[in-house]
Amino acid sequence: MLEGKEVTWFPSYGAEMRGGTANCTVIISDELVGSPVVTSPDMLIVMNEASANKFLPRLREGGLFLFDSSLVKEPVLRTDVENIGVPAVEISSRIGNTKSANMVLLGAFIAKTGILSERSVAEAINSSMPDRKKKVAEINQKAILEGVKFIENKEG
Repeated sequence: MLEGKEVTWFPSYGAEMRGGTANCTVIISDELVGSPVVTSPDMLIVMNEASANKFLPRLREGGLFLFDSSLVKEPVLRTDVENIGVPAVEISSRIGNTKSANMVLLGAFIAKTGILSERSVAEAINSSMPDRKKKVAEINQKAILEGVKFIENKEG
């Protein structure tokens, strides 16, 4: 929204949070979003094997499959999409907080797609965190930068 885009998200947690495939659909568009329901996404980011197995078949042909290769050890990759493994847990562990693996993947997503700017993501994180959580915001910023660097090094 900081970049003037239309944004919606549609989380699905419930019982899945206890070991299944919790998921969240996020739509970022230049146009008004009519519905948060997406049956064939353009991009898919997964952090575990169960989610890869469940959601990869839904990814649109020509889409982007970004996954945590630290946890998704043997994905059944598709030849009609771009597959990118990022060792997110490994990277986040090196910077001192494995809970930031999702932010490493966000950084990789930003670097690969250019859909969002690093600046606006940093601003969104800082503005959404209370002062007592500024240390978490700093760790998240570092994790995002590491994800960006991973893609830049991979493609550069």
